[in-house]
Amino acid sequence: MSWDIIIGVSLESLINATMIAYALAAIGLNVHFGYTGLLNFGQSAFLGIAAYGLAMTVATFGLPFWIGIGVGLLGAVILALLLGIPTLRLRADYLAIVTIAAAEIVRLLFRSVSLSKWTGGSDGLQAFSDGFYSMNPYSGAVEIGTLISFDARELWIMTVGWVLVAISLVFVFLAMRSPWGRVIKAIREDEDAVRSLGKNVVSYKMQSLILGGVLGSLGGYVIALRNAAVQPDTYGTEFTFYMYTIVILGGAARVFGPVIGSMIFWFLLTFINAVLPEAIDAGYIPTWFMDKTDAGAFGYICVGLGLILLLIFRPQGIFGDKKEVMLDGR
Repeated sequence: MSWDIIIGVSLESLINATMIAYALAAIGLNVHFGYTGLLNFGQSAFLGIAAYGLAMTVATFGLPFWIGIGVGLLGAVILALLLGIPTLRLRADYLAIVTIAAAEIVRLLFRSVSLSKWTGGSDGLQAFSDGFYSMNPYSGAVEIGTLISFDARELWIMTVGWVLVAISLVFVFLAMRSPWGRVIKAIREDEDAVRSLGKNVVSYKMQSLILGGVLGSLGGYVIALRNAAVQPDTYGTEFTFYMYTIVILGGAARVFGPVIGSMIFWFLLTFINAVLPEAIDAGYIPTWFMDKTDAGAFGYICVGLGLILLLIFRPQGIFGDKKEVMLDGR
């Protein structure tokens, strides 16, 4: 087995652009679920809106890159308002059902044949990332030891991504230690008590939904720019479930929880997906039990099993505090 390749790709997954995108998405979801107690299953829609806002502005309408960034962020805010007005008076599973349906509506609109003139339909859009990579200060690949190597494009998106992660973490840290953050966490614990103190609970929930949606939408930019393409099925409902796995794994209502959770999630998933085909080729796993086409699905089975065990034996996550986390969100 090629252990140097297996270890190399697994270590790369700890810091690469994919991990960063999921970390940003999970930071936003942590604001919703971990701090506010909103059971939002439509987080993938925020990433899709931001990514398509950028791609359509540049590729479809020929406008500058930075206008596309602004359009994507504005789209995330509008989506939060449209999603929040009819849903934030709902609680728990009702809110989850509405938000997951809304996310599917957004994805299917991007796939729509009638809108394919602007969205590209099921094929998506390309040719919108040139403005971003024209600012790339890196001219060559960088190697870390003998196992890890990143080319100039990957280095640039990783640099920007880690800066966005740092800014997002500082922002969440300061927000949750402000009077606003204390109200948000009180709503998670008992919104009726907060309402009895004269606070407008729906307004605070809306603010949290907007903040988490905008922070999460940054992950949509990273994915779109890393792939230099957008495709609607990238932002399916399974994306949101991966984010929940990451948030719970790292510890909900913990500032660094989404980042640590994303690193662990992608390291384990990449390691499993790299080891299994090698083990099958080497004969350690008989082909009657599993062939190479089954290896990817088995990796997700392991992730699902791990999440189940985590929820049973440590529902607050690895670094979470059981006293602070409510997993029956409102």
